[in-house]
Amino acid sequence: MLILSALTACNVKEKDISAGLKSISADDLKQNISVLASDDFKGRFPGTDGEKKTIDYIAAQFAKVGLKPANNGSWFQEVPLVRITPSSPIKFSVTGAKGRAELKEYDDFVGSTPLLTGKINFDNSDIVFVGYGINAPEYRWNDYSGLDVRGKTVVMLVNDPGYATGDTTLFNGKAMTYYGRWTYKYEEAARQGARAAVIIHETGAAGYPWEVVRNSFTGPQLDLEQNELSNSSLEFKAWITTDEARKLFEAAGLNYDNTVRIASHRGFIPVDMHLKASVEFSNSVARLTSNNVAGVLPGKTRPDEYIIYTAHWDHLGVNDALKGDSIFNGAVDNATGVAALISIAKAFKSLPFTQERSILFLSVTGEEQGLLGSEYYVSHPLYPLNKTVADINMDALDIFGPTRDMTIIGYGYSSLDNFVVPVLNGYGRYLIPDPEPEKGGYFRSDHFSFAKAGVPSLDLSGGIDDYEVGKELGRQERDQWTMQHYHKPSDEYDPAKWDFEGMVSDIKVYFQVGYDLSMTDQFPDWVDGNPYKPLRDKMMENLPK
Repeated sequence: MLILSALTACNVKEKDISAGLKSISADDLKQNISVLASDDFKGRFPGTDGEKKTIDYIAAQFAKVGLKPANNGSWFQEVPLVRITPSSPIKFSVTGAKGRAELKEYDDFVGSTPLLTGKINFDNSDIVFVGYGINAPEYRWNDYSGLDVRGKTVVMLVNDPGYATGDTTLFNGKAMTYYGRWTYKYEEAARQGARAAVIIHETGAAGYPWEVVRNSFTGPQLDLEQNELSNSSLEFKAWITTDEARKLFEAAGLNYDNTVRIASHRGFIPVDMHLKASVEFSNSVARLTSNNVAGVLPGKTRPDEYIIYTAHWDHLGVNDALKGDSIFNGAVDNATGVAALISIAKAFKSLPFTQERSILFLSVTGEEQGLLGSEYYVSHPLYPLNKTVADINMDALDIFGPTRDMTIIGYGYSSLDNFVVPVLNGYGRYLIPDPEPEKGGYFRSDHFSFAKAGVPSLDLSGGIDDYEVGKELGRQERDQWTMQHYHKPSDEYDPAKWDFEGMVSDIKVYFQVGYDLSMTDQFPDWVDGNPYKPLRDKMMENLPK
């Protein structure tokens, strides 16, 4: 349906781009990744010395390849944040007919508050199991129907009902919707007036093991200074393990598996668990300024139209509570993406001519804390969104070797697919949709901030059909890396084990897709029925035809 020939889809003027392609080298990638993922950068946490070193390094590389500062002469766009740091241990207990149970922080739960307050202390908040915690009129689903949860603690499942049942008539079947994301579940609980919201972790449904939750949601937590939750009634947001959830349900006299199964079908009625939650901890609140880094390459004939490349620079910093290695170097996630950003900028500057549209290279902050830098950008764009052609996002590039395929997370959502297919075909490669849509990848990186604002966005990533080992083993080695290294200190730069050939091949595709977009007068659009299309249509109404 979306697939067109290269000339029909792109209307691109044919020029020799070999100089740009040749400039993309493994040596450049190795140099930039080794610096960004070094211990000296201390895990690149926003608002730390690690940020200062990171953003200065990126700006220096942008200047070196010949970009111009994109923000009125500055390389930086300031992003106002709040940092909320809970004391440890957080006291979280549950009381019922069988007595009182104290949950262990890190082992049983992790939690924090979104409120800008110095202390959280509440007792005997009624606990209600609200299934998936979803209110979605378009899917005829409301787990809060007829329920008043003001002042109460809601417990809910991660993901959405289509995942659990495999029923294609529920939500989007096995593919996670935004309603399955933890961000939505806390937001909806707050809108409903809940005092506390607790998500039950399950590795398959979440898409990552408990260690990822523990490492990501402990220590200082960041948010935009102006955000929905900080002005809500939600005092406590938490995750608990599946094992602890089973104990909770047993204390309530409920069969966990049966109750969860019922919650996955229409007609579910929320369950008063006849348990009480009590939470107490101190909190420190600070305001800080982080930064997006932005360099621009002006276009020749349509300089007021922009293609944006994004890659987040931040990671999880340092956790001194960990034994042994405590630095989250974030080599794959996402020093690789930032290195790709620099290499693509160099590729455009290596061309013997100037592309027609402008290219903005944007390295954003706070992705790991909830896409904060990209969300701030779309609310405060350096260039008008209705003149922004598309966002091309790069997050965690391929370190395993070249593949025959590449993946579009969100395949079929927009006509941007038309620009990818001809490029891949030119390299003898092919395109696949997300092989693991149940993990909700579309909502987990910075392209989603642009999509929510209406800008067509492309999350193009490495494939699984490995030239050396094939599809099955290719997928296994990538899944194994996620389980062993994702959001862990072991995500370190390892040139002896990494295969850069696949990374270089993928970056050439990123470059050429953006180049083709820069040389056409077309504005890609969302397909009919996509929820982001009305926003795009509205912003484009007054543009000259």
